[in-house]
Formats: sequence, structure tokens, C-alpha cells
Amino acid sequence: MGTALDDLVALLDLEPLEVNLFRGVSPDEERQRVFGGQVAGQALVAAGRTVDPDRMVHSLHAYFLRPGDTRVPIIYEVDRIRDGRSFTTRRVVAIQHGKAIFNLQASFQVEEDGYEHQSEMPEAPDPESLPPWSHWASQSRWMDPAWVERPRPIDLRYVDPPSWAAAGGRPPRQQVWIRADGRLPDDRMLHACVVTYASDYTLLDSALAPHDITYWDGSVMVASLDHAMWFHRPFRADEWLLFSQASASASGARGLAYGGIYRQDGVLAVSAVQEGLVRPAAPRPPKPEGERSLTRTTPPV
Repeated sequence: MGTALDDLVALLDLEPLEVNLFRGVSPDEERQRVFGGQVAGQALVAAGRTVDPDRMVHSLHAYFLRPGDTRVPIIYEVDRIRDGRSFTTRRVVAIQHGKAIFNLQASFQVEEDGYEHQSEMPEAPDPESLPPWSHWASQSRWMDPAWVERPRPIDLRYVDPPSWAAAGGRPPRQQVWIRADGRLPDDRMLHACVVTYASDYTLLDSALAPHDITYWDGSVMVASLDHAMWFHRPFRADEWLLFSQASASASGARGLAYGGIYRQDGVLAVSAVQEGLVRPAAPRPPKPEGERSLTRTTPPV
């Protein structure tokens, strides 16, 4: 029996159908829609399968167009826009029921040397000293304890209690340690795809923090709208990475969040920016004491 991380690696291993065509599936779980990190990671896999191995992804820009249907496969169609001497560009469209649900453009580059500088890594406690995600989730009356305790492919460690677990508004920023929960093969593209998958977990939390709201109780509708990432330096997704996040703005039922992903040695490996829908909704009435449930619209942490 494989681990949750094995299941994620299998999820990212797309089936080739034809030249530039791939098929991906979703986990057999009760979700209302496909997790955004899944379709982004799978789309990056599809793009990478059409690129020479001497070129590594350095940026991606994506739009979430329609909710994905978890019951049917996703077809990924790759457009080989350009193959240059230094850069390769790909566009990927994810299709279900004959319609585009997701659009990604990614750029790949040969290894080059150049000028170097980076922002300084913020201070943070050692991840091993922090409680796992399940510690905070188990305190929520909205979540089924069996669901909270199930194995997960990504280990998340919040530096401070997450906004959805602490009452009251707070500044629009947070720090989260992330890593794959197990050892991954030595494949840089796979590590990039796993971090792309994980980057959609927590980024919008910082946009919700000042408003004392949480998607767990249904008081706000949250959905990824667009997502961008820049891959600066090599990293391993199965080693601890500090995701330092902040929100610059919330307006028009949208929230904007950005973050830097640092290796434990202080090297800035990845930058990410995401805008998401943060539309107010009528909150569900609180569950009676001792009764818990799990809404199917929650992120698959």
C-alpha cells in the first residue's frame, strides 16, 4: 500500500494520449470541485513533458476559468509556442466537457550564470518544533476527525496559529513551513510540480486574516482566480521550505496574496502571487456541540 505522497506522484504522472495531449485524473474523494493546485501541477507536468530536459521551468502564469469536475478525467492540450536557443515557451489548456477549465503558460530556460541578489529570509522557528496542520484542524467543530487524521502528501507547519483557527482579525500575513511528506525521486521538474501543487493550499489565507472570516464555516466563498510563480534557484520539495506570505489588497470580492519560498539555508527558491475570489456569503449556523462536519468546498489540505 502506497503513501499519500506516492498517490500524489501518481496523480502528477499524466497519461500520454497523442502528441501534445495528456490525460489526468482526480483523487477518488468527495470534493465539489478539483483542487486548484492539482490542475496547476498537472498542467506543468504536461508542459514539461514537451520540453528538452536541459531546460528548467523558471516561470508560470495561470488562470482558473471554470470549476473542475472531479468525476471525469482532465485533458491537457499543449501548444508549443516557441523553442528558442535559451528559452522555451508552452501554453497548456485543461479541458473538461468540451470547455477550458484552466489555462497555463510556462517558460523554461537553459542553465545560465548571471548577477545574484535576493531578499533576506525572515526569521522563523524550526519547523520540527511546530505542531502539524492536524493539531489546528482537530480543534475546529466543522471538520470530521477521521478526515483530519488521514495521511496527506504535504506536511504543513504554521509558525503562528492559522487565521481560520484563531478568533479575531489579525495582520494580513503568515508563515508556513511546507515539504512533501516522504522522499521524492531526483527529478527537478517533479519537485517544481509538487511545490506548484502545494502553493495553492494556504496563499489566500493571508487575505482573509484581517477580516476574521474563514472558508471552513461558509462565511466566505473562496476560489483561486489566477496564479503566478517564478522559480529562482534549485530546491527539493521533500526538504523544509518556508513560505512567507502576505496580502497586499482585498477589494471587489477579490484578494491578492504573494509570498517567497525559502530553503532552510536562507536561499530564496520560489516567488508566488495569487488572486482569488473572496466573496462574502451567509455563514452556516454553528453545529451543535460535539457534532462536526466537513464541507465539500474546503481545500484538500
